[in-house]
Amino acid sequence: MNNQLSAPEKELLRVEDVTRLYGERAGCLDVSLSLWPGEILGIVGESGSGKSTLLRCLAGIDPPTRGHIMFDSGKGLLDIYAVAEPDRRNMMRTAWGIVHQNPRDGLRMAISAGGNLAERLIDRGDRHYGRIREVARDWLQRVEIDPARMDDKPRAFSGGMQQRLQIARVLISEPRLVFMDEPTGGLDVSVQARLLDLLRVLVRDLGIAAIIVTHDLAVARLLTDRLLVMKEGRVVEHGLTDQVLDDPHHPYTQLLTSAVLAA
Repeated sequence: MNNQLSAPEKELLRVEDVTRLYGERAGCLDVSLSLWPGEILGIVGESGSGKSTLLRCLAGIDPPTRGHIMFDSGKGLLDIYAVAEPDRRNMMRTAWGIVHQNPRDGLRMAISAGGNLAERLIDRGDRHYGRIREVARDWLQRVEIDPARMDDKPRAFSGGMQQRLQIARVLISEPRLVFMDEPTGGLDVSVQARLLDLLRVLVRDLGIAAIIVTHDLAVARLLTDRLLVMKEGRVVEHGLTDQVLDDPHHPYTQLLTSAVLAA
């Protein structure tokens, strides 16, 4: 019998007092959180609550006015805005992925579906053309796109197919952390349900960590382990997803959940 205790997992992401100001208005204010490998964190709130602003800071798109965002690069926690710009961009291409609400923001519309997937593999260092095409074909099947359409351009796809292609483009390189901004927003209800099931399976199977911004509490319940509730740029409640949604303590969270029940 092995009596040795396993070492505790290290934080994948640590956020300390992150604030993003737009003049005198705060997009997000003094937000702190930790994310662990394989964990899925949801950020919920109404429009204007600061959730998308926070996500853009965390994803390396918009630098915070103050605070620190530290990522475990494999060599310890590094402040992503303190490293050189080329290093941060390389990290974003290889260790991270971003799924945008509008798939056109995350796809190269002028190149083929297969080319979109190949780019991420090439960024990771893959160079064997046959192997790249084989992996791309497999991922098209995983996101329920006919591999025969590998050479079609994304503009020939429906909105739901474009979103599935974007998800494949992000996940194909097996990033350690994925950011998702309203990944089912703007899609028909039936398409949303299919996409959510697909996302849940893929993210769990790969064991990646994810941060998901959504205004839809049903999406949060289905996909996330923990939840942050934001209002006017601040985190007003956080905890395990089921606990927050089933037994909300803050009046704002109670209002959000009661609105869903009344709908």
